[in-house]
Amino acid sequence: MMPDMKKRINIPAGTIWEDVVGYSRAVKVGNVIEISGTAAVDNGKVIGKGNAYEQTKFIIEKIKMTLESLGSGMKDVVRTRIYVTDISKWEEIGKAHGEFFKNIKPATAMVEVKSLIDPDMIVEIEATAIIIEEWK
Repeated sequence: MMPDMKKRINIPAGTIWEDVVGYSRAVKVGNVIEISGTAAVDNGKVIGKGNAYEQTKFIIEKIKMTLESLGSGMKDVVRTRIYVTDISKWEEIGKAHGEFFKNIKPATAMVEVKSLIDPDMIVEIEATAIIIEEWK
């Protein structure tokens, strides 16, 4: 049976910027989940200031919780996109990413950007997951 591709679920970000910018934390359509750029922010405060490894771990935990809230999980992640403000920290970021995805091995990209919305943010990650029933 094909999933209902017309059914769309928006997961709110819960930030003041959600309506201003017009975005959702995540969107699920059928068996596909797209997770917006996620930074190491909790209750408006940047977590792990100056520490790319800690920020990456925090971000991936947030992504994991979002996936689980939509009936998915890390095994369903097929792509991550990693934006960094200092590519020289790639090993710290890669180490944290590898701790979560070592056996899953999604397609990924790591791209250096000039800056993120807050100067204390070093890393931002997007993810795409596809839920395949036989994986469950």
